[in-house]
Formats: sequence, structure tokens, C-alpha cells
Amino acid sequence: MKEKIETLAQQIHQKLIDYRRHFHKNPELSLKEFKTADFIKALLDEWGITYTSEVAVTGIIAHIKGEKEGNKTIALRADMDALPIIEENTHSFISQNQGVMHACGHDVHMASLLGATWILNQLRSEFGGTIRLIFQPSEEQYPGGAFLMIKEGVLENPTPKAIFGQHVLPDLLVGMVGFKPGKYMASTDEIYLTVKGRGGHAAQPEKNIDPIVIASQIIVALQQIVSRNTPPSIPCVISFGKFIANGRTNIIPDEAKIEGTIRTFSEPWRAEAHELIKRTAEGIATALGGECEVFIDKGYPYVVNDESLTIRAKQLAIEYLGAEKVVDLEERMTAEDFAYYSQIIPGCFYRLGVRNEEKGMTYGLHNSRFDADEESLKVGAGLMAWLAYKQL
Repeated sequence: MKEKIETLAQQIHQKLIDYRRHFHKNPELSLKEFKTADFIKALLDEWGITYTSEVAVTGIIAHIKGEKEGNKTIALRADMDALPIIEENTHSFISQNQGVMHACGHDVHMASLLGATWILNQLRSEFGGTIRLIFQPSEEQYPGGAFLMIKEGVLENPTPKAIFGQHVLPDLLVGMVGFKPGKYMASTDEIYLTVKGRGGHAAQPEKNIDPIVIASQIIVALQQIVSRNTPPSIPCVISFGKFIANGRTNIIPDEAKIEGTIRTFSEPWRAEAHELIKRTAEGIATALGGECEVFIDKGYPYVVNDESLTIRAKQLAIEYLGAEKVVDLEERMTAEDFAYYSQIIPGCFYRLGVRNEEKGMTYGLHNSRFDADEESLKVGAGLMAWLAYKQL
């Protein structure tokens, strides 16, 4: 069966390149993946695969039923949305939707799942049970397409015994994959602070309440939550990426706005950290004569890969690719809404290598010049099909 899947992956490879380039050329933002969904549905229709569409606005749930005896269901998932980034690549299939780009590899994810779909459909006489194919919208935007699809029953009737998802990793050479049992990716929450003071002339600071100074002290103080309050056994990051205070060289503004994120791997600590952020920010602002409005938008939980499922998946990947192509991964502070699936049913979220230094494909995710070696599509499609088949 391994050889059959490898042969089929090779056979469909050029089409997968075409599919990936179509998605890359026509990216769509979260919950606006209408044309993307239409393209996927057209292929499912062509292949005679039944599906339900418009799940969580643009999501698709398809099924391949094996012809042998068996009632187990295994789910495979790919995300569909792109990012609001202006692409700076120069290849022939650069984004035609100005300001929108598949800079996180979701084009590769969809093409790989389509490849696995085609392969498994060719082999349905070889297995029993059902493969559930989840084309999910809005991974990049809260509350997350996984959460929305779960609300609409994607994990019901029947509940899958396991779910697999894969994500490109530009640090990993093309042809390789990586696995991490247990806790793998962090929870993610967004921090929004509005610091209010009293603006005026910058030459007379004694007559003002400077929100920029207050906000600066808040940012420095909040870093101490990580260094002085977080238990050493719990990874935690607090970072700020946006600080806006619309004054001038000689104008102190009335307010400053700060936006950032907190990432961690513990739900009790996550809740405690939220309280510490609120108390610290409000306390500093009050002490300096201003005030601070705190809003923390609670995002995705942390990703937990089922131990036994992931250990088995790693062994199956070794069987499929060879031990030299399979690596162990470390915990990451990045986040993924796949977490919602894996907190309900056994899940395995693994990484697909797409790096090729000779081709200049070395840029990180969410970078305007990110690109993926399309040789990865053979592995992406074949391994996903192999894992699903073996799990059934």
C-alpha cells in the first residue's frame, strides 16, 4: 500500500502544483474564501465525492467511504484563508488580490489535502470506514474557523476517532516532517490597552498627564510578569507590536494605544496572567495620574497532540519516508486554532518541510517573501493519505 500511495502522489503531483498556484494567485481573507471554496467544490464534484458546503460561512466537509467493512471515522483538516500582506515575490503566480497573500502556507495545506483526497478516493476499495475531509475557513482570525465549524457539528455524526492536520515549516528542509507529542503550540490572547492622560504643549509637561510616559512604563512593567511571576516550568511570552500616540514633536497627546499578545501553555496561569496584566496596567496609570482601559481578547487554547496517536503517526511517517526524514519538534509559542479540535478528540498536528536554500525559499511564515518548495506537495499529500489509511 505504501508503494501505491507513493505512486499516486507522484501521479497527481503536477496537478497539486497547479492547485497550489491557483490558490496562491487568488488568496482570500478569513470568512471570505468564497472563490477558494468554489474551486475545491468543483474538484470534489469532478471526483464524485459528497460534501456539505457553507459550513461556518465558507467551510466544506467532505467524506470518502471505504468499501470494506468498518465504521471508524478519521478526519483530515486544511485551512483556507490568507493574510493581509502585500506580496513581494516575483514568481509567475504572485497574488492577484492586492494586499492579500498566502504567507502562511495555507495554499500548500489545501493542495496537499486535495491530493490526499484524490489518493484515498482511488483506494477506497482498500479500506473500511470513512475519511472526513475538513476544508476550514478563518484560521488566522478570531474566533477561528475551527471553533465555528465545531459549533456547526464538524466533529459529530459520528465523532471521528482522530484528526490530523499539517502545517508548513520553513525551518525544515523540503522532504522532511516533524512531530511533537503532548503540548506543542501556545494559547494566544490579544492585549489592547488605551492609556488616557491630558495632552498639551510638550514644553510644559508639568501641566499635562503624559500618556506616552505612562504607556512606556506599563510596557516595561508587564515584561516582569514573565520574568518575575510566571512559574519557571510554564513557557510564557508577552510581546507588544503596536504603540500609537498621535502627538507631534511639541504636542503631548491625550491618549496612547498599545496592542500586544500573551502566549502560554497553562490555563490556570493564563487566567492569572490576565488579572496581573489588568491590575498592573491600571495601577501604574492611576499612580501617575492617568487611567488605562484594558481589554484582553481571549483567543485559541494551546495545541495538545495526543501522545499515543502522535507517537504512532511518527512511526508511520518513518515507515513512509525513512527515519532520516522525520524529526522531533520543540514546543512553539506560535498558535493554531487546530487546538479546538485536539481538545475534543485525539489530534495530531505535525509539520511539513518546505525549505530550499538553493531556490531562496528561506523566508519565515507571515513574511511578504515567504515561499514553499512545491516538491513538498508529494510528501504533504502522500503522508496524509498514508496516515489516514493506516489509522483506519
